[in-house]
Amino acid sequence: MSQYPPFSRYETGAASARVRDQLLRLRHQMRDQAILDEATARLATELNIRPVEAAEQLARMARHSGLAPIEVARGIERPSEEAVGPLDVPVGVRGMLEAVHASALYLTPVHDATGRVVDFLILAANRHARTVAGRTAAELAGRRLMTASPGVAGSGLLDDCIAVYESGEPVHREALEFVEVLDHLLWPATLSVRAARVDDGLLVSWRPLDDEELLVSGWERAQRLAELGWGEWNLATERTLWTPQMYEMLGRDRSDGPMSLEELPASVVPDDLPIVEEHLRSLLEHREAVENEFRIQHRHGVRHLCVYGEPILDTDGVPVKVRFLVQDVTRNRRRERALAVAHEQALSQRRRAEEEHDVTVRLQDTILPFRRGLIQMPGLTIGVRYLPGEELIRLGGDWFKARHLPDGRVLLAIGDAMGHGLTAASLMIQMRAGLAGLAYTGASADQLATWLNDLIVHSNQGVTVTGTAIIGHFDPAERTYRWTNAGHPAPVLIRDGRARLLDPAPGLMLGAFDVTEYDLTTTRLEPGDFLILYTDGIVERRGQDMAARMDALIQAAHFCCGDDPEEVIACLLKRLGGEAAEDDVCVLAVRVL
Repeated sequence: MSQYPPFSRYETGAASARVRDQLLRLRHQMRDQAILDEATARLATELNIRPVEAAEQLARMARHSGLAPIEVARGIERPSEEAVGPLDVPVGVRGMLEAVHASALYLTPVHDATGRVVDFLILAANRHARTVAGRTAAELAGRRLMTASPGVAGSGLLDDCIAVYESGEPVHREALEFVEVLDHLLWPATLSVRAARVDDGLLVSWRPLDDEELLVSGWERAQRLAELGWGEWNLATERTLWTPQMYEMLGRDRSDGPMSLEELPASVVPDDLPIVEEHLRSLLEHREAVENEFRIQHRHGVRHLCVYGEPILDTDGVPVKVRFLVQDVTRNRRRERALAVAHEQALSQRRRAEEEHDVTVRLQDTILPFRRGLIQMPGLTIGVRYLPGEELIRLGGDWFKARHLPDGRVLLAIGDAMGHGLTAASLMIQMRAGLAGLAYTGASADQLATWLNDLIVHSNQGVTVTGTAIIGHFDPAERTYRWTNAGHPAPVLIRDGRARLLDPAPGLMLGAFDVTEYDLTTTRLEPGDFLILYTDGIVERRGQDMAARMDALIQAAHFCCGDDPEEVIACLLKRLGGEAAEDDVCVLAVRVL
């Protein structure tokens, strides 16, 4: 049984209806195009200009009238045709016309005011003459070509006729997809058209291709598109037949004729000779069909050919002919090689990324071994949660610092090194280690930020690296937090169940400029207050507005009250989706005792 469920009658009917609607829309578009093409030909005849100029005129008329081009085209009437007296046909032309066993016309040029050829007058037509739309010889003589057959403009045949008249070089258009336009209807046909200059005019002939010719033409087009060739070697008569594509694939000039089977190995890449020898042995000795792929030396380089060969046997089982169906698969093989190289490069990049990730994780584990839990400091209980990014390319440089200083103050800082991977991890080390050393000078937070900025700028000459930070000191005796903001998201203060963002003095991110000064902000705290310090990973989400995410943080803080800093952090992460954050997340919940 089929693995696919059977279509119901409703599903089949609906699919057919959709196809029918598409065809109706397409036919409507074709009809509109027929109206435009015929209007262009009529306008070109009336104004005695070339079709491209008539199309531009039609577009201008549409713009000036405010109507759609198709509506303007519907209003353009067929130009009136003046009565034509006896036509002066050159001696011998009628004889040439009647000698042509296809539709044929003799044309003379029609010039504009500047002397350019813009159209042709039909002086004579042979008895076979019949346009695609059905006009006969009696209806054609004495009329302008674009009036009698508007399709010559859109198909490019008028341009060909002008080129033949001006250059004298004949033209032959085989399997031309010609679309005649008459009374706003399309009459498509596939034609073979010839044009040549005779005296001061053109002899033009055409005939529609029959079904067999259409099939042959389609097969030749398919061979070109699929890069297929076919060849037959008659082993008895040594006569060889090749399709045109075979010459191109094997890099052989047509004037030299097809190569013999004996010559084939000479064109093969030496490494592939055993394949060709075995291929011919299978055909001639084992008398069985065989398929192989080998490379040949081509004038445009090495080509990859996939060859299917079969022997044609007589009644005694003796091979009398050999046939090859050949496909050029060079593009496929080049694409496969490119994909293999790209795949190898991707694997190499992934290995480097994994190595970088491993080094980065090790650095983070060394610098930030404490990632979750409680820290007791004078006058404070600090809850910590650090969640590194899960993706290799998203592993960032978030850090924090909580340390009791010799002067009795508590250093509370949090930061984020811009970027990801080793770059961010190395900058994180600089910022955290640099701050730890500078903090023992006893300087204020604004001075520490200025020194830290100088350290980052002058330690990374030639490379611009930046980071953000909140740096501050908590004084247990006064219960004050004196802090400075270096481009970092502002802390959240939770007091009596209500949360708000602290309003700091603005400061530039670290490393952006070599001379930067920072201002100090003093925040007085009360017992039971919670101070939330965090990095942007907890609030940033791809495709979401940052202001809305900050509002969500404040709303979450309203509901995340309690005495346990770890529970407050867990509540915030749950409400904000921090566990599934794409970037690093670092949160400090500082409870004032």
